Amino acid sequence: MNLRPLDWIIVAVPVLLVGGMAVFAQRLVRDVSGFLAAGRSAGRYLICNAEGTAAMGAITIVGMFEQLYNGGPAVGFWAAIATPLWILVSLSGFIIYRYRETRVLTMAQFFEIRYSKKFRVFMGLVAFLSGIINFGIFPAVGARFIVSYSGLPDVVTLGAMSVPTYALVMAVLLSVNLAFATMGGQLTAMVTDCIEGIFSGVFFLIVVSAALWVVGLGTIREALNDRPAGQSFLNPFDTFQIQDFNIWFVLIGLFTGVYNYMAWQGNQGFNASALNAHEARMGRVLGQLRTYSRSAMIIILGLCAYAFMHHPDHAGGAAIIGSKIAGIGGGEMIQREMTVPMTLSHVLPVGIKGMFLAIVIFSIMATDTSYMHSWGSVFIQDVVLPFRRSHLSPEAHIRLLRWSIAGVAAFSFFFSLLFRQSDYIFMYFAITGAIYLGGAGSAIIGGLYWKRGTAAGAWSAMFVGSGLSVAGIVVRQVNPAFPLNGQLLCFIATLAAIGVYIVVSLVTCRRPHDMEKLLHRGRHSVKEQESPVPEVTSGWRNWPSLIGINGEFTRGDRIQAVIIFGWSIALFGIFGGALVWNTFSRWNTEWWWNYLLITVIIVPLGVGVITAAWFGWGGIRDLLQVFRRLGKARLNPLDDGEIVQEAGSKAP
Repeated sequence: MNLRPLDWIIVAVPVLLVGGMAVFAQRLVRDVSGFLAAGRSAGRYLICNAEGTAAMGAITIVGMFEQLYNGGPAVGFWAAIATPLWILVSLSGFIIYRYRETRVLTMAQFFEIRYSKKFRVFMGLVAFLSGIINFGIFPAVGARFIVSYSGLPDVVTLGAMSVPTYALVMAVLLSVNLAFATMGGQLTAMVTDCIEGIFSGVFFLIVVSAALWVVGLGTIREALNDRPAGQSFLNPFDTFQIQDFNIWFVLIGLFTGVYNYMAWQGNQGFNASALNAHEARMGRVLGQLRTYSRSAMIIILGLCAYAFMHHPDHAGGAAIIGSKIAGIGGGEMIQREMTVPMTLSHVLPVGIKGMFLAIVIFSIMATDTSYMHSWGSVFIQDVVLPFRRSHLSPEAHIRLLRWSIAGVAAFSFFFSLLFRQSDYIFMYFAITGAIYLGGAGSAIIGGLYWKRGTAAGAWSAMFVGSGLSVAGIVVRQVNPAFPLNGQLLCFIATLAAIGVYIVVSLVTCRRPHDMEKLLHRGRHSVKEQESPVPEVTSGWRNWPSLIGINGEFTRGDRIQAVIIFGWSIALFGIFGGALVWNTFSRWNTEWWWNYLLITVIIVPLGVGVITAAWFGWGGIRDLLQVFRRLGKARLNPLDDGEIVQEAGSKAP
């Protein structure tokens, strides 16, 4: 056992607090919109904390460790290309603003309004199948992490049976997360995720500081410097012999990230939960800072683990850890996934180990709760309900949603037990996600921004994108040595879907779509949500409008947006300066170490301190405001995501 009683106490106290808040929050859910979208009552800080925690699941942490351990931090240099890109995407309200204006509860509901009912059902089914297959390995990876990190025995004897310990851990975690997801749906998920995010923000700073103190910056520098030519972990211009996690992995990820922005429905409840479109946008803007600091902290922990395992000063400890890793069952891929967790359990001091385990458990709870809620909701809202002839009462509707969520939990448990993982986590994400994402991005972007996009174009994009992705999954399972990895297969499917959507839409468009009606603008506006539409004006004095800052931004909003945008431009400037300099005169490894020290360790830790205090206070404030809003909210039994076309019926 690697953990002491103090570690388990540090884990138990905040987990119990989160459970108590879940019980309290579920009493405020009284209708379907509350269960599906938290009554559309969330402020920016609640969205920022909750969505960020749900997105940074334990499987993502393991995947980042895996990528860093095998590809090193140098490849991440190229990812800085996107620093200002993501800020611009957030500030402009790309997709999220228009999506929120449609007032839909799920993405597939938007597909029915924009294209057709049949396309809604098809997209709901494809999203559901892609989602549960993608989610299928989450419980196993999280449970194996806990077992390996905690030093629990691989097998537990129950009577005459020997049961894998990770299976029991999966069962416990899924049961707890299922209870959270079914208590109050999206409201419970958001409340618990937000509190977990506030705790994690503080714990991360302590854990990372302790890891750096134990391992030492000098040890990290020497370990990273000891690499073969072409496989540098410091010099990004000397990484072209690194397989899989290389510059092409980064560039393809940036392209598909923009193309599929908001397409993935694993967190679809957050997309409709904001108080209004502007709060949704600001939540995404603030989330850029949070994502940056949390991702960098995971990278720092991965660097500490790599240095410990490869520096000669720690050869004895590395040998002990190596023997333990070799004893982990499940194959070479599972052993690779558990390398960094096992190392950290050996490196971190007592008490700090408990904090990191709490972060991991919070990540599991947040992601699993959101995914179960999302995929269970998608199945009922977009696959089952469109076939019903009669309208469900709110009670029956919520009961059906709960049964569906339970079904998702059961599927993920058995899938995790039976599936043979043969690829890196992020590669698995890329190809399983592309079953839906390969064509969904075209249908979403085209539907929200192009009045000539047609249902025929959307159908064609999905058939091509999904078909190529399914073929890729089959090939990778039959032949793991297939030369194209999941990321490249996803990219090919995406390009094909974009081309098909454009060509088929141009050929089949007979009448442009009424975009004002779709977005509730002009005479179709909804009074309580009416707000100015962002406009881009000319002139240097109006430069903020060029990055999406419009009349909806208060003075405080403008200050926040300009600071965050300026910060991103500064980081991009550092990257650009390094790129230009090395084009003419290459830095030595000492210079690259200093670059990594500043951009990956010092700056992120500073941002982490600021965001832990800033977003912690804002999250608590937003939680209190949500409780007040929902306590006074009027019930609307017709706001449940169904679309009725008859005159006088409810609007979506």
